Amino acid sequence: MEVLMATLRQDLFDRLAIGASTLCLIHCLALPALLVAIPALSVFLSVPEGFHALAFAFAVPTSAAALTLGHRRHRRTWPAVVAVLGLTAIGIGALTPLSEAAETAITVAGSLLLAAGHALNARAMRHG
Repeated sequence: MEVLMATLRQDLFDRLAIGASTLCLIHCLALPALLVAIPALSVFLSVPEGFHALAFAFAVPTSAAALTLGHRRHRRTWPAVVAVLGLTAIGIGALTPLSEAAETAITVAGSLLLAAGHALNARAMRHG
């Protein structure tokens, strides 16, 4: 029963982290396109200054929990390596002064890597 609960908890963390990565990806790709296509929307859709730092602050503990629980069970390091590369890229995009284009590119790449790391983690959990 304890193993089942740990698996369910880890799966929930992976799903939350994948969802957050997906939302980040949508935000990074769709919002700039909307802002370029329809300049009038920029008045209504402005992103608060600290949004990216807040999203990063959410991604780190969620990912750490899911990846730690997964690693304890399947002992594979690749999911964590890929996810940490993604978190690093997201952190660089969120916390360093970059051009908007560079920030978007780095953050999108990081979100894809983070989602891939969690997908690898979830797959390793299912396949032992």
